[in-house]
Amino acid sequence: MVTPITPPIAVHFVWHPDDNDNIRSIIMDFRRYLTRDIERPFSRELNIPTFLYSSKSFKCLPSKPEKLANKDVIFLFISCNTLMYSNWETYINELPEDDDYNVIPVAIEQAGINHTSSGRLKNYNCIRAFDWPEEFKKEYAILFLSHEIYRFGLKNAQPGSLGIYHSIRLFLSHAKKGDIGLNHAESIKHFLDNSNMQRFFDANQISPGFKFDQEIEGHIKNSTIIAIASDHYSSRYWCQREILSAKKERRPIILVNSLEEYEDRVFPAASNIPCVHVTVEPLREIDILKILIAALLETIRFEHAHKLLCYYQEQGWIDSSAEIFARPPEIQQLIDSLKKKEHLAVCYPEPPLYKEEMEWVNHFNITVSTPLWTSAYERDDDKKFRIGLSISEYLPDGYEIQHQDLDELKRFSQSLARHLLANKHTLIYGGDLRDDGFTQFILDEAAVLRDRLQVEKLFVENYLSWPLYIKKENMKWYANYKTVVNPISVNIPNDIAEIINDSNLFLEPNCPENKYIWSRCLTTMREESILSSDVRVLAGGKFENYLGKMPGVLEEFLISLRKEKPIFLIGGLGGLTSKLCNSIKNKSIVEEFTEEWQVSHNASYIELQNIAAKNNHSANYEEIKFVIENISIEMLAQRVGLLREDYEKLMITPFIDECVHLIIKGIRNLSKRG
Repeated sequence: MVTPITPPIAVHFVWHPDDNDNIRSIIMDFRRYLTRDIERPFSRELNIPTFLYSSKSFKCLPSKPEKLANKDVIFLFISCNTLMYSNWETYINELPEDDDYNVIPVAIEQAGINHTSSGRLKNYNCIRAFDWPEEFKKEYAILFLSHEIYRFGLKNAQPGSLGIYHSIRLFLSHAKKGDIGLNHAESIKHFLDNSNMQRFFDANQISPGFKFDQEIEGHIKNSTIIAIASDHYSSRYWCQREILSAKKERRPIILVNSLEEYEDRVFPAASNIPCVHVTVEPLREIDILKILIAALLETIRFEHAHKLLCYYQEQGWIDSSAEIFARPPEIQQLIDSLKKKEHLAVCYPEPPLYKEEMEWVNHFNITVSTPLWTSAYERDDDKKFRIGLSISEYLPDGYEIQHQDLDELKRFSQSLARHLLANKHTLIYGGDLRDDGFTQFILDEAAVLRDRLQVEKLFVENYLSWPLYIKKENMKWYANYKTVVNPISVNIPNDIAEIINDSNLFLEPNCPENKYIWSRCLTTMREESILSSDVRVLAGGKFENYLGKMPGVLEEFLISLRKEKPIFLIGGLGGLTSKLCNSIKNKSIVEEFTEEWQVSHNASYIELQNIAAKNNHSANYEEIKFVIENISIEMLAQRVGLLREDYEKLMITPFIDECVHLIIKGIRNLSKRG
């Protein structure tokens, strides 16, 4: 049986649908810290996969979280609602008991603690979310939940074990003698000593009777460093020594910017690390919480990145001889390695650094890489492809079946666009001119890349059908991305040109006749963009509330198949593409691909089909059924340059890194074919 990769950690959230108002916003806020921020695509986030389990109705139980990673951490939110229904008690008691499948109960109401008196959760330590101060609820949620990920996901804690046995050691680096850095360090230490955070963190102090330098270096080897940058910090010898020692030992570091007036020289080693800005004095509780959150998350990110890269190295994604770094490398850190090796290979986490930051590696004959990119493949003589993207959202189901949020599709489009554009392939996309739409995410990525790569032009083509391209707001939208997009307006097909009264007036799709005109224009646009493509990538896609004679992603798949285009099907991210992959594997279509289902779920669809049939342009669902049930996975795999096993992984994996890795692998193989 083909299975996706097994990353070090996956985090799952399970909650009762009636608790949505109480807990969902906290879950979604916390997820933003675990995954890459779609608003800051070049940020270095944790990149831990997250999965969501709930339902649309209290009558339905969520699915049980699957075992997907080496360590699965399941946050189970318990409340009056989970106590009231006996089926929830059964659900909880049937959750697997496994050292690598860790259930963390989170009581969002005091009554929820009653779950821990018997059954599966008996004697479990419970996170008491109802005790979190309302003013800092978000911050406490991030700290408490992150610490459980650290304990269970990285430190192999067992249910019932106390957090203090897996606390994070903090090293508070600061200037002495009454400096503001000393005051801030004392405030942080006082806060930890007088709150329940002391079981999360252990703040180091220098013990009397020890040699100063030896004890400092001994503490640093096992600590997360909080460097409190005051006006005098960078000029102090021991502060510099502490930073250099932390970099040498490859320890997680955060910088707390607490400058009062001026610093004449920022110590170079105190860079390439996360930075938190705080008020001057006194240090407020919210500032201390920000510092502790940054320290905890950077510690998790650091250890997780190392585990993840080592795992990818075992999978053959990166050079087996590469040195692993949890953050982008610095020349000071590589000096010793360069003395030992004639050629050095280095791998660090996504996303890649680009030209202006990495020019020095060529001088020293160093190959740098991330899991999805390597400088060894940057050759201008590689074949450049025109790659069409068919990516769109779908209607959410309350996480009953699809256990990822729709923002995963946006992360996928960003990551894929970044790597394809960086290798100077042309991206082709159709429509979707709206704020926060997929076109915007792709073009935002292109705009940043254009500056980072220092090139005059990146290649993104966006196809628009009539009447979308005559809308003034769409033209204004294009103007914002003039340097990175080539808009292509597709002509009205001849068979409907004569029934359009005025092609300069926008036509609303507000009746079956107008919807038919739209469907013909959209089909023509799709045919032209696909004909112009060398390769197609499909992900997501909705079955309802579309404009056209059938769901857009389905039509683009059928046209691509008919044109014998290589097609990458990304099934693990949900939507129509997921059900298409299931239908192909099972040789039996799901009900959504039938005309009966489409008629019952889309208003006026039967009228549209009748008009289209009179003009020989209707959707033929018998033909669709025959085509899907007779597709060969071997053929799909061979066309995109993958083995069948890899293609089947692509059809099921929920992990974005694996999706992008397999697409890039296939495109490189196609390039070798010429």
